[in-house]
Amino acid sequence: MQDDFGREKKGIAISVLLSHLSFSHFIELLKAETELKRSFYETETVKNNWSVRELQRSMNSMLFERTGLSSDKDAILSLNESAKKFQPENVFRNPYVLEFLRLEEKQIYSESDLEQAIISHLQSFLMEMGRGFCFEARQKRITFDNTHCYIDLVFYHRILKCHILTDLKLGEFTHADSGQMNVYLNYYQENEMIEGDNPPVGIILCAGKNESLVKYATAGLSRQIFVSKYLINLPSEDALKKIIEEEQKKLSK
Repeated sequence: MQDDFGREKKGIAISVLLSHLSFSHFIELLKAETELKRSFYETETVKNNWSVRELQRSMNSMLFERTGLSSDKDAILSLNESAKKFQPENVFRNPYVLEFLRLEEKQIYSESDLEQAIISHLQSFLMEMGRGFCFEARQKRITFDNTHCYIDLVFYHRILKCHILTDLKLGEFTHADSGQMNVYLNYYQENEMIEGDNPPVGIILCAGKNESLVKYATAGLSRQIFVSKYLINLPSEDALKKIIEEEQKKLSK
């Protein structure tokens, strides 16, 4: 059998990969030097529902090579899974796919439109966010003297044991967004944390982001801030295949 790029395909069907993996997963998988190695990581990623960071960690630790050399392959794979720890960087996704919101056609959207759509589909949104998220508040008001600020969505993560403050942005990420989120996080740590809580974490959900700007805007902050894109609609299968082909050409140069 051949896949859609004309190669002999012995692993998981590409239709299964397209339905389970994100664009970022594919970029990492394309770094595998051989088809066999890529097939191994495709299988383990789908089977274990790995995030992109978990896939990166497994590839960087040479799980494929270590498994092949071991006389007890199941033990190596089991050890790799048990080594995963619940850290914020392994919990949050990028991008988030919000296709279920079914936003109606409008010339102009507001952030409140996006927020209302999320609240109306809260169960689906929590499933997309991942395991452990518990909804706590919408438009949470915090006050500095007579100045009021509003946090779009507040969750509590029962595994990380911390508040997750979420800011929704219709457009591209800007450096001001990280400064605003840092204020929210500092306030929450001082006024909302109780015994047993870990420091709060911030997520900025935006329609687009420049990775370099994110790096410099969030570096050095005392609080953890994650910037993730959201997709209202998934790209078509043909469009995704085209993107993968383009990335393959880049890697072959």
